[in-house]
Amino acid sequence: MLPPRGSTARGDQRLWRVESIAGEVAEVALLDSAESETATVPVDDLVLVAEFRDRIYPGLRPDGAVKRGGGKPFHTVISGENFHVLKQLTFTHAKAVDAIYIDPPYNTGARDWRYNNDYVEGDDLYRHSKWLAFIERRLKIAKRLLNPKDSVLIVTIDEKEYLRLGLLLEQTFPEAEIQMVSTVTNRKGSARAGGFSRVDEYLYYVRLGTAEIVPTSIDVIGLGSGISKERLPDIWNQLMRRGSGSARSDRPALFYPIYVDPVRRTIARIGSPLPLDQHRSTAPSVSGLDTVLPMRSNGADGRWSVGPDALQKLVERGYAKVGTKSRATGLWTINYVIAGDIQKVDMSVTQSRSGPSAWKRRRTRSVTVT
Repeated sequence: MLPPRGSTARGDQRLWRVESIAGEVAEVALLDSAESETATVPVDDLVLVAEFRDRIYPGLRPDGAVKRGGGKPFHTVISGENFHVLKQLTFTHAKAVDAIYIDPPYNTGARDWRYNNDYVEGDDLYRHSKWLAFIERRLKIAKRLLNPKDSVLIVTIDEKEYLRLGLLLEQTFPEAEIQMVSTVTNRKGSARAGGFSRVDEYLYYVRLGTAEIVPTSIDVIGLGSGISKERLPDIWNQLMRRGSGSARSDRPALFYPIYVDPVRRTIARIGSPLPLDQHRSTAPSVSGLDTVLPMRSNGADGRWSVGPDALQKLVERGYAKVGTKSRATGLWTINYVIAGDIQKVDMSVTQSRSGPSAWKRRRTRSVTVT
């Protein structure tokens, strides 16, 4: 039985037999118990279980559709136990799938709402082999679905099982090209008791047939030489203030119009702050330019994160730009780079121009001053 909604408990792990179902409620009896025990539970709170070797014939039941693409290709979302879903697809999509992305339990022992990550008890001597058996069954079905001539399987994992998973993938896909890469998940680091903080996870790419990686000039590490504003998209932040203190009344001086050239998609001019008692509709307009004010998605007045003079300097240095139009407000979004990231970019540019030795000396003087 599932735990109550919103609970992180494991729920009732005992096995029950469904005696009858009336509407959305089921009468169940406890299996293999010396004493008779019954219960009445919602049908939605019951989890069907069976021995793995028992035959299960899964089927799909449509729950609804959202149509917005017209004649464009559609997407299908299948909700269910992943093994049964993969098994079902082998009847209709064998050797026809171009890409499969698997994000399995990492066998960390954690118990949270996303999935049962304590699939095997922490003190089980066969903890790793049981997890591998759990994953192997799904990988074998995935192999039946993938197009052997041109397809890719992507599997995410962390340090708990990445070595064993790598061996399992080589065993299951001996004909494939397999490469593991790192992906940054938390630059500040996630604490590990008695060890280094974890900043990344791993991605295994299993390429079948002619599938290959397309070369790119982007700095994939993002912190090496040649770092720039254009090559680090994740350093851009919305100029619109969010969270606490984001209302116009909190910082009236940060409520001012920004004028965007809609053709060039550039910041053409920056206006002066509007008095707090002045309605936003009275903001001056400029012919040929779109007026952008910090309006929140709920229609309330917000504020920018920096003042007009500071924004002007950011624009001149290339650290502020026009984004896309907000669906909620219909206004252009304005993006900028915060001071800490500006310093990283400037220091990296200096490093690439001066060379490693000059960079080292400059760092030393900075530490000494501090």
